[in-house]
Amino acid sequence: MNFFKRVYCRGFQAVFRAALPFLPYREPKIFGSVAELDGLLDRLGVKSVLLVTDGYLRGAGITKPLEELLKKKGIRCAVYDKTCANPTVFNVEEAFALYKNEGCECLIAFGGGSSMDCAKAVGARAAYPKKSLDRLKGVLRVLRKIPTLIAIPTTAGTGSEVTLAAVITDSEKKHKYTLMDFTLIPRYAVLDPTVTFSLPPHLTATTGMDALTHAVEAFIGRSTTKETRRKALQATALIFGNIERAYADGKDREARENMLRAAYLAGVAFSKSYVGYIHAVAHSLGGQYNIPHGLANSVLMPIVLDGYGKKVYNKLRKLGLAAGVCEETDDPETGAKKFIAAIRALNRRMQIPEKLTGIEEKDIPKMAKHAEREANPLYPVPRLFTAEQLQKFYHQVAE
Repeated sequence: MNFFKRVYCRGFQAVFRAALPFLPYREPKIFGSVAELDGLLDRLGVKSVLLVTDGYLRGAGITKPLEELLKKKGIRCAVYDKTCANPTVFNVEEAFALYKNEGCECLIAFGGGSSMDCAKAVGARAAYPKKSLDRLKGVLRVLRKIPTLIAIPTTAGTGSEVTLAAVITDSEKKHKYTLMDFTLIPRYAVLDPTVTFSLPPHLTATTGMDALTHAVEAFIGRSTTKETRRKALQATALIFGNIERAYADGKDREARENMLRAAYLAGVAFSKSYVGYIHAVAHSLGGQYNIPHGLANSVLMPIVLDGYGKKVYNKLRKLGLAAGVCEETDDPETGAKKFIAAIRALNRRMQIPEKLTGIEEKDIPKMAKHAEREANPLYPVPRLFTAEQLQKFYHQVAE
């Protein structure tokens, strides 16, 4: 990267870091079960809500307790259950049309990060009904308050129940973009382990590794705070201590609770300290090939961490200590390499592949440009890469 671009990126990041204490971050009010929403719904006094979910969850009856609670309270519930794995502009516009037509006053996102991102984007459109989603993308474009948003995560991974971001796919351009604003942080979040019991082992693994990616990237970046470092270390310890238990036994309540807590902590950490090139590359792969975000992050994480080299050795060693995979006596390089090796081993034990299928050589330069534009200058990465340098990561994960 040339000198002037480097100075611009680091200067931009320094300004954001200096502003951190003054930015209006907030955390949602937490509930421990869907049943606990009873009193909240009374206080909100809403007459009609839009439930944003997906067909699998609704078909499996996982949303039924919530729908029955709403019915008991006399609250009309319009349901949008067509959210796909990487929510699209079409999903958002279709859901927003339903929100308007049904006269909804509140949004409930029930599902993984996709449902929550879709609901956040619907909220943005409700706040700006005359603006297209394309005009709301980017940082601090959704300044108006969105309708009350309640998030009920069914995966322990994205942390979207506490973040200020929504990632949406433009299917026509085969590109993902992000809406980032404090108004998009849900007002309420329900961390109910019972709604995660039916999550299949493979999704338990990849969404859990997605949460680990959030913790790791938040910790190794250059815009950390004492709070975000502490939360990232806590999340890392919880994930290494519980993800395989949840993978082996989906109804292990303690493991599921701990994974939800880990995803939440990592979500708080990366909301304030941001992510890095793992996410930027993963988003481009999701936009181009619809590769699930958690899977892309899982496969990319050890490769990109290796790519940062000695810039991250000290911090990766600290994460390794939190994870219990290295020793206090290990020097930074040894500790870091043990931590990266532990990530690879964890992936293998949970049958996450080392490579991603379907990546075409001709698409790599375009995806690398998308990733570079997403990351630079916003993400305070340990080491800056150009689009050309990012191309190596696509080659390394391509099968």
